[in-house]
Amino acid sequence: MQKITTCLWFDDRGEEAMEFYVDVLGGDSRIERVQPSLPADPGRADRPLVVYGTLAGHRVMALNGGAQPFGFNEAVSLSVECADQAEVDRLWTALTADGGEEGECGWLKDRYGLSWQIVPRRLPELLADPDREVANRVMTAMLGMRRLDVRVLEGAAKG
Repeated sequence: MQKITTCLWFDDRGEEAMEFYVDVLGGDSRIERVQPSLPADPGRADRPLVVYGTLAGHRVMALNGGAQPFGFNEAVSLSVECADQAEVDRLWTALTADGGEEGECGWLKDRYGLSWQIVPRRLPELLADPDREVANRVMTAMLGMRRLDVRVLEGAAKG
């Protein structure tokens, strides 16, 4: 059982965001429970207070906490290990659509402002190569990318 659950604070679009994430990530992703707003908060009756779910096997809760002077930033991100380039491309395209933003080195922000790292499984393997020159070439190649490209990373490893 997962003991720690990630709580994501949304102004009021938590349910919409969770539905989007479940759709994009698929697999072991689902909305498990929607907690309605409470009578003590009558101005929010049209949206749930909390949406509980699982995203690719990781428990997450989306809290519709209302507008605050803080929001998501790059200090916290969700990192997705991708099996191959096709998965990197699919997730990158979906998460940057409709207002998302590309970042550097495999990072992006989705339309809700949440930061993600879309990482091919091959990258940490290449960075852990015992030949530090190989790892350095891979790191240099990665630092010049937005969406990570496995072929380019592997090419850098070969020199």
